Amino acid sequence: MLGKKEMEDFEKSGELNSIIGRGSVIDGSLKVQSSMRVDGRIKGQIQVTDSLVVGKDGEIDGEVRAKNIIVGGRVKGKIFASGKVVLEAKSVFQGELKTSKLVIDDGAVFDGTCSMSDGAKILALPENEVRPQNVERPLRKEIGAGA
Repeated sequence: MLGKKEMEDFEKSGELNSIIGRGSVIDGSLKVQSSMRVDGRIKGQIQVTDSLVVGKDGEIDGEVRAKNIIVGGRVKGKIFASGKVVLEAKSVFQGELKTSKLVIDDGAVFDGTCSMSDGAKILALPENEVRPQNVERPLRKEIGAGA
């Protein structure tokens, strides 16, 4: 469930114009202008110009590139975010994460590696790379590069 601060950041960030609904399964690459929400399953590469929200039933297996990412479900693979990544209380992340800021709610599972640096460097692809709820607020840990 998005907290008030995350929802405000998401609403400011841009228009939600793509939704992968519960029960949907996608195998392949997606490129989305603006923001996207995933409540289904995606296997492959995802590139979003603004924010990506993975709902509590959402699952991603692959590589994700976006400005901001909020994970309520499961992500296995790589996350590259130039802004902020939020792992909500019941989320599960397995893999490699590169971001400027990371928030991990109490109860989230993080199994992997994390590196933090300037956002502009995170989303840049290498030149040779070609790519086709009424619940009490849990304890939060916020980690920021240079904070």
